[in-house]
Amino acid sequence: MTAKSTGFTNGCYDILHIGHIHLLNYCAQRCDYLIVGIDSDEMVRSSKGEDRPYNPAESRKEFLENIKAVNEVFIFSSHHELEEKIKSLNPDLMVVGSDYKERHVVGSQFAKKLEFFEIRDGYSTTKAIQNLSYR
Repeated sequence: MTAKSTGFTNGCYDILHIGHIHLLNYCAQRCDYLIVGIDSDEMVRSSKGEDRPYNPAESRKEFLENIKAVNEVFIFSSHHELEEKIKSLNPDLMVVGSDYKERHVVGSQFAKKLEFFEIRDGYSTTKAIQNLSYR
């Protein structure tokens, strides 16, 4: 029996858009079992502003659990908690957006391999919110 490879990615996933789907599919194609970590509501507020998240963590978790590329989802409330979870998972692959190429990637030292997903222009929750505001 062949051991399953584990993949990991994380983010806010506040308002799902096609860029998220592309990232999740990219991850799933490179592993047998994909785990996704999502920021707690408090973490999203801290990083994105008091008017975020639009969707509470439990709803965001449920959305992701119902995407066929995703096998497991957990919510984390601090960078330390995220790092400890990644350490315990020891994933074969960790994937983050290309905007993190020049930044510290929390927990990446515990993944066997780190890959950067090339973010496609025009796909971001912030841009989606701005587009909705102008309609």
